[in-house]
Amino acid sequence: MKIGIVEDEAVWREQIQAVIEKYCRDNQISCEIGSYSGGGDFMKNADADLVFLDIELADGEDGFETARRLMDSGNQCKVCFLTSHTELARLGYRVNAFRYIDKRHPEEIDEALDFFFGSRIQDRFLYCDDIAGSCIRIKLSELLLIETSGRKLRYLMLDGREYLCAGRISEMAEKLSPFGFFLIQRSYLVNLKYVEQADSREATLCNGTKAAIGRVHSKEFKKAFFNWRMRFDD
Repeated sequence: MKIGIVEDEAVWREQIQAVIEKYCRDNQISCEIGSYSGGGDFMKNADADLVFLDIELADGEDGFETARRLMDSGNQCKVCFLTSHTELARLGYRVNAFRYIDKRHPEEIDEALDFFFGSRIQDRFLYCDDIAGSCIRIKLSELLLIETSGRKLRYLMLDGREYLCAGRISEMAEKLSPFGFFLIQRSYLVNLKYVEQADSREATLCNGTKAAIGRVHSKEFKKAFFNWRMRFDD
């Protein structure tokens, strides 16, 4: 994970970097931090997943313009604007700003990092052995569901690919529940990211698959589905 800081005043750069470093230490997150005094320097590489970008930079440089250039280039880097003038935040919609940080309240950096890393919760891989004995690498953000198939587990990907691997669905449910997966019945584990709609009896996934929700799982599923939508839906 790479985080950039674009701030013309060294004292602010150092303070912001110290907050980010402490957050990463406390949460055991491996992160590379790049520090820049201006938007032009940052744009020479623009290699970051998240950037904390001052709105008012030295020599009349405009943070909004840097963010616009970043967006126009197709870069997927998320932008957190830094400002002492919160009234400027209303202009951020033009560049799809991720967050606004009031420099007088550095604790807001932790809140932004919480949400950012939470939104990347499925950017990791699951490894399992298929029926031929080959090790399969599965990206969680592309995994639609897991279901039992005889004594095996069937992994269905978003693009339609399927893998048949050894394992127990109860064990996979325990392993994947922290990452947005829910066991809606004893043979069906779904990715909450791809649940389009749900009622007390049935969940519909983005590919049109309908899965019955077990009666004993209904209440907890509603809670998990609601929390996921509240945290991660745009």
